[in-house]
Formats: sequence, C-alpha cells, structure tokens
Amino acid sequence: MLVKPRPSVSIAPAAVLRRSAGNFRDTLRIVRGRFAARSASYPKILWPLWVSAWILLTAVAFVGLDTPAGLLHGQWSAGFGRLAEFLTQFGLGGWYLIPPALLLIGANLTDWRSLSRRSLMLVYNWTCLAFLALSAVGLSGLLVNVLKYAIGRARPLYFQDLGVLSLRPFAFDARFAGFPSGHATTMGAVFGILLLLFPRRWYIALPVTACIASTRVFVGAHYPSDTVAGFGLGFAFALVCGLVFARLGFIFGPTRSGLPVRKPTFRLIGRNKANGHPIR
Repeated sequence: MLVKPRPSVSIAPAAVLRRSAGNFRDTLRIVRGRFAARSASYPKILWPLWVSAWILLTAVAFVGLDTPAGLLHGQWSAGFGRLAEFLTQFGLGGWYLIPPALLLIGANLTDWRSLSRRSLMLVYNWTCLAFLALSAVGLSGLLVNVLKYAIGRARPLYFQDLGVLSLRPFAFDARFAGFPSGHATTMGAVFGILLLLFPRRWYIALPVTACIASTRVFVGAHYPSDTVAGFGLGFAFALVCGLVFARLGFIFGPTRSGLPVRKPTFRLIGRNKANGHPIR
C-alpha cells in the first residue's frame, strides 16, 4: 500500500521579509508615538554627586592601588591565576550581546498576531529585556572602546618600563588601551540592569559583578583604576537606559524621584491565573 507523503508547509522568503519589515515598522511607530505622547521629564537624580563619587573612587584607586598592582603583576599563585582567567571570561560582552541579539531577530520574525495574549506578553517582555541589555551593554561598550584608544594608557604588562601612567593617545595599539576596562564596563552595565530589575538583591549582584570586573587586575590586563572607571561607566549607561525605558513604559514605570520601578506586568515566566504556578 502506497502512502502519499504529506505536503510540506513552507513559508515563502518574501512573506518572512514582509513580516519582518512590518514588525520593525510597528516597533518604530510605537516608540515614536510614546516619545511624542510623554514629556521628557526624568527623575531628579543627583548626577553631579554620583559623577564626583565615581571620579573620586577612580582617583583613590589610581593613587593607592595601581602601583602595588603593577608591582604584583605576574606574581600571583598559579591556582589563583587560573581562577581569575576562568572568571574573567564572564566579563566578555558577547555573553550579554549575542543572546539578546538572537532573541530580537527571532522576535522580529515572529507573527505576533497569531500569539495568545499570555504568549504575547511573554514575548513582549523578553523582547524588552533583550533591547535593554543591547542598549546598556552595547552602547557603553562602544563608548569605552573609543575612550580606550583615545586615552591610550599602557597596560600593567609594561609597568616596569613605562610606569603606572604612560599615555599614547590614538596609538590604536591594544597594548595601550588600558583605560577604562571594557570587561569592567560590561559588568557595570550588567550590575545596573540587575539593580533595576531586582533592587532588593543588590547585595548579591554587586559582589558577583565586581568580582568578575576585578579579575582584569589579577590577569594583568588592567590597573584597579581602569576597572573602577569602567564599572562606573557601564552602570551609568544602564541607569540612563532604564530612565528612557521608564519614559516609554517598557519594563519600568516612571517615578518622580529615584530609580525606575519595575512594572507588575513584567514577567519572564508565565503564570497560571488559577493557582499562580509557572506555565510549563
């Protein structure tokens, strides 16, 4: 008995492209509409105070820690060095840029109109989170790379020959791209995102992200002041992105003072209305 093969269902590339373009246009329309409808009033954050504290901490690290770090370069124990080399990999921007980028691509190709309301909210929330991560980590990463090569500070590897402060602006040489630390900037942005999403868990997020940022000192890639400066820069970018998202109503709600507040509707795991258990 011959069984006829089932016809395969294929989606024409042209239809996929039209859906992608339509989703992109809809996103731009929503963003533009919310920007136009909501005034540019942001919470009164004491930026001069925070910037002054950031500069002061960087200066303290430069005066008190950079020279000892340069002298200790290459003298850490082998086991501690291997641990630092392992942990420092988690400061690479790719961990926090590639997954959100792939998620946004998938969301852009999704037929949102075919989703149920519950699924639609989940996809929407995950998309907003991906966009927040790309904005905070990506934009701060772009700026820190410009600053690194514009300042041109030598890395600790050359401490014995060049000292703690040797600058070669616009040398476009990785050996002279120490300030600020790119890994630390990434971890500062990650900490900022976690602080905005889970403000009560700051005591967990801060030690973990600061520890990963500090490994750049122990692997000999940066001075302590490089990491302090980078961490503060990334954190500031995350906070600014959070403020913009709050104005747009994405993830956060606007507040008159203080940090943006996560909206009750922002959930990354669906819940059953009847018993409150996660949807599986």
